[in-house]
Amino acid sequence: MNRLNKEAHIVEEMNGVRCAVVEKNVEPGRVEFLKNLLEHNGYSVVTAPTPPPPVKPAPKPPAPAPGTEGQVATPPSPPLPLPPPPAPATFTVGVTDIIFHPMLAVYERTLFTNNGEVVTVSYWNQEPTTKDELYWMDRKK
Repeated sequence: MNRLNKEAHIVEEMNGVRCAVVEKNVEPGRVEFLKNLLEHNGYSVVTAPTPPPPVKPAPKPPAPAPGTEGQVATPPSPPLPLPPPPAPATFTVGVTDIIFHPMLAVYERTLFTNNGEVVTVSYWNQEPTTKDELYWMDRKK
């Protein structure tokens, strides 16, 4: 899954600071990976919990029909809606440099790993690199 093609450049306020959003709905392990990578490249990283999805209020019961105010009628009560499942603990990751765009940073080869290597799309997506990706290294001299 290529996380770089998901959305356009987004700037949001996170924890009172305007930030360029790197990724949304990120799990804690990925947050640590992105934070370490971006801080190594000189960016100030801000993380904030992703807000839970909005919950629709339960519908109100219908009003009694006109002319039946004195009668006591007990309509069958509808089943109670199930509560929404708990939202997973996800986060939004951003950097304080509002010009930063992760897709441009990776494809322009401006990010580097701790080993000094250029960050590739596979590295950014935390996918294992295969030998087939570096086919030009296998040429016979």
